[in-house]
Amino acid sequence: MHPLKPFVVQLVPALLASTILAAGVAFARPSHSGAVASPRRTTGRIEGTVEISSALSARRPAFRIYSDPGMGTVPSATPRDPAIAELHNVVLYLEGDPEQLNSPPARLDKGRHGSMAQRDERFVPHVLPVVQGATVDFPNEDDVYHNVFSLSSAAGPKGFDLGRYPKGTSRSVTFTRAGTVQVACHIHSDMSAIILVLANPYFASPDDNHHFVIDDVPEGDYTIVGWHERIKPINRRIHVTAGQTTPVDFNIPLPQGDKGAR
Repeated sequence: MHPLKPFVVQLVPALLASTILAAGVAFARPSHSGAVASPRRTTGRIEGTVEISSALSARRPAFRIYSDPGMGTVPSATPRDPAIAELHNVVLYLEGDPEQLNSPPARLDKGRHGSMAQRDERFVPHVLPVVQGATVDFPNEDDVYHNVFSLSSAAGPKGFDLGRYPKGTSRSVTFTRAGTVQVACHIHSDMSAIILVLANPYFASPDDNHHFVIDDVPEGDYTIVGWHERIKPINRRIHVTAGQTTPVDFNIPLPQGDKGAR
């Protein structure tokens, strides 16, 4: 027998065992260039309903002080449910740490651009929420001239005045200040609308089923605000937990009167 044979016989199993062990460790340890386990979610969601608590009277007919010559525009013949229309004029938005509420990239594009059309001699939508710094287009879809303007400080030191422009054309404004912008038309005095310029992209409006969702909210404590132009804002303190849904419901007590849905 070769003098090294017993030593080789003992060495082979040991080398085999160490090789298997090393392979197992390598398999268990994630590769720097390969996939790794998904990180824990750091955001949650807010979900709830909105109810309009008072009966709404129909809006009074508008009497035009200024008008353009021509055929004009025929109002839509489709009847609208005033309560549903008012639901769309409600905005739910978050207030809290500005750095925390503006950091997630998933929502950075929300509310950065908007459109408020002039249609059937109304502004559509009547309420438009956008993020501070957003650009809003004002396309004219009517057969008459419009002259969109605002004197609100949130629209700038001098507001804005877009001048007269006809059907098929559009003009734009960029809103660099947070706040409420009252929009009107110099030519048609009963046309009005609101642009709600918000400090962060965490906002929503309820759908026809009274339901709203605000997604991708960083974990933390916030104030959620229920806003409507005809009431004092309703504030609720909430805590958002990562990976969970925080429920919150609102009842909007609108005063009765002649300023129904637009």
